[in-house]
Amino acid sequence: MIQRLIITALVAGLGAGLVLTAVQSFTTIPLILAAEKYEAPPASADAHGHRHDATTTHTGPVGGLSRLLQTGLANVVTGTGFAFILAGCLALWGRPVDGGSGTLWGLAGFAVFTLGPGLGVPPELPGMASAAVEARQVWWLAVAGSTAAGIWLLVIRREMWAKGAAIAVLALPHLVGAPHAGSMSALVPPELASRFAAASIATAAIFWCVLGWAAGVCYRRLAEREAEKGAARI
Repeated sequence: MIQRLIITALVAGLGAGLVLTAVQSFTTIPLILAAEKYEAPPASADAHGHRHDATTTHTGPVGGLSRLLQTGLANVVTGTGFAFILAGCLALWGRPVDGGSGTLWGLAGFAVFTLGPGLGVPPELPGMASAAVEARQVWWLAVAGSTAAGIWLLVIRREMWAKGAAIAVLALPHLVGAPHAGSMSALVPPELASRFAAASIATAAIFWCVLGWAAGVCYRRLAEREAEKGAARI
């Protein structure tokens, strides 16, 4: 069982992380690069009157490739961590698993970790005004926990009271309200910010579907192999 969980998490995390990086390379990363231009320091002049842009040392094919590799590594590590959580949920579920059911679990993860928090605090670009980090972290944890509890009450519990409790649990953090930056001005144009928020949420949905599908397929195949080995020993 432990070996099945580890292999499932590693395979699903690697696959989903690579897919996420490929999608981000033409969705969110170009928007981040565009936003960084708004917060970059102005060009300075040397003693001879030549102007130097501080951003030029970090651009170009080499810098872009290095950044993409770092993003890919971070995505694989993050995907593996989420895959361990997902594989643990599949094991505790105790029901037959395949790619379809794994995808549904992936969509649940998307709702818990991306969609729920994003309804109050959407993904933000560099240079955007934002609330204090501590307040945003508390909000994220509260919404993720309430969304997970709400999904459990809606899907797992069959009692009528659970449905009403699920609605209340899901709505409570949003009724309290998310932390915001107040009247601080942002450097990034609103159009760019809205495009980034939409692209980030859509990209996360793809990531979670791939992660769930890969985890379900891998978990099932490993379970079948274990069953075949057990039957052969008998």
